[in-house]
Order: sequence, then structure tokens, then C-alpha cells
Amino acid sequence: FHKDGFLVLEQFFSAEECDSMRSQIQKIVAEMEVPPHCRTEFSTREEEQLQAQGSSDYFLTSGDKIRFFFEKGVLDKKGNFVIPKEKSVSKIGHALHAHDPVFKQITHSPKVQELGRKLGLERPVVVQSMYIFKSLLAVTPHQDATFLHTEPLGRILGFWIALEDATQENGCLWFIPGSHTNGITRRMVRAAAGASTCVEFVGSEPAYDDKQFIPLPISKGGLILIHGEVVHKSELNSSESSRHAFTFHVMEAKGTTWSKENWLQPTPELPFPSLYT
Repeated sequence: FHKDGFLVLEQFFSAEECDSMRSQIQKIVAEMEVPPHCRTEFSTREEEQLQAQGSSDYFLTSGDKIRFFFEKGVLDKKGNFVIPKEKSVSKIGHALHAHDPVFKQITHSPKVQELGRKLGLERPVVVQSMYIFKSLLAVTPHQDATFLHTEPLGRILGFWIALEDATQENGCLWFIPGSHTNGITRRMVRAAAGASTCVEFVGSEPAYDDKQFIPLPISKGGLILIHGEVVHKSELNSSESSRHAFTFHVMEAKGTTWSKENWLQPTPELPFPSLYT
């Protein structure tokens, strides 16, 4: 993990644990009622990201709630679904770990806490969680610390759980080994009051050489640990099968300052909870 910036742990969670998360998310989607004015499309391309997410309070205030973000092209101009709603969701975030009993139990499970201790985390707190459907979208190369900035760097860690087999065909993650040692090249920050978007990017993402990336296919139940500064991406899902994943981010809070400019902020209702219970 320290050398490459990522670590693959196969069969970390059982098939039963994965199935419990999938069935829970089906219930959440079945009960989903999203006001049309809140229907935000999720995108990872910078301009679209600023437009869809940055101009939207729905995104900025989702850190302590369970909210829905949609694939491109699934809504008509009136905000009505043009395909079944269960196929329209791109991700659900950003506080499943706090508000849903199934995801809370997984996030704070004894084996996750033990792993935190093996990594030497002293005061880890959970900052966000997401359920990712990965029906189509490619995710452009990025570093998680672009969005979750800390002083000093090196305090953010992602836990990415495959709820189904993740293959090269259905959009597994790709990484540049060792790329977590070069700092970060851009940040997404809250824009000044009165700006046309709520967030903006400072700096730019360099052009990465595709040859530097290696794919990390992983079986259902596997866990990938992701260093906050390692460069990673996923390609389009070109298969007929979905690639569901649950992911959450942890910050080592000891001696760390969470940037006030981050889009995600702890709230009085939900201060970042300790990973250790």
C-alpha cells in the first residue's frame, strides 16, 4: 500500500454482506422520491461537473444526507425519468454510513476497524460514503484529495468494496502505481459568494499516459484500499452486467486540518463520526 498507493484484499467481505448491501439499496431506490428541481445529473467531466453539481445546493448539502445523483440523459427537460428509475441512478451519497443501518454496520465492521489499526490510523473519522451503480459512465483520471483536501496531505484513505465482480469489461478501477507520492495538481473548492457555480477547480489535471495505468479487476466481496493522492480512473462499462460498489473515505484526524474550502463539510447534525466504535 505504501509503495503503490493502493492495496487489493480479495474476499474481505462475504457474499452475504455484499447481497445485504445490494438488497438494502434496492429498497432505498424503490422508496426514492426526488423533487424534479433537485434532479441532479452526476458527471465527472470538469465543465459538466461544475454545471451540474456546482450550481446545485442539492450536491453541496448532501454530506450529511442520503441523496440521489443520476446518469446523463435519463431525465427529460421537465425532469421526468425516461427509463426505469432503478436504472437511472449513477450514485447515492454521501452519508449512507451514518443514516442507514446496513451501510453503517459495514463501515464500522470489526474487520474494517482492525484494518485501520494495522495501517496505524489513530483517530480515523468517516467523511463520506457512496453507493456507485456504474451502469455506463467512465470516470476520468483523478485523485481523491482533489475533492477531499487536508493539511497535511496523505491523511485521506478510500475503502472501495466490490459488490459484484469488477472486470475490465464492466469498468474495474485502473491505477498508476506510485503516483501518490507527487502531491496533487488541482483542487475543487467552494466558489466565492455570488459566483455562477458553487464550486470551482484550482489548478488542472495533467494529461496522463494511458500506458502508466494498470487494471485492478477484483471479485465480489473484495476491498481496494485507495490512497488519497493515487491517480486512478475507470473505463466505460461496455458489458451487459452492472458493477455495483460501496465506497467510503476515512481521514486520519490526529494532527490534521480539514480544508474549509472543501465542498463537503461536517455539520452540527453530522460531525465526522469516528471509525472506531
